Amino acid sequence: MIAGVPWWVFMMIIFIFISGYMAFRAMRAERQLEQQFIEREGRVYMDRLEEERRKKERQEQHVSQ
Repeated sequence: MIAGVPWWVFMMIIFIFISGYMAFRAMRAERQLEQQFIEREGRVYMDRLEEERRKKERQEQHVSQ
């Protein structure tokens, strides 16, 4: 006993802090994965828009000739 408190109480407090830290790390990793997914999907969308713009320009050039 330290200061009248059993040792297992200190262990439980330490485990609570460790659990909080692990939850924080998991939340941060999940946010990073989500950001990567959003960026990848945004890139796909922008590529699709660019391709549509090129097709439109080619059609306009073909019609004007």
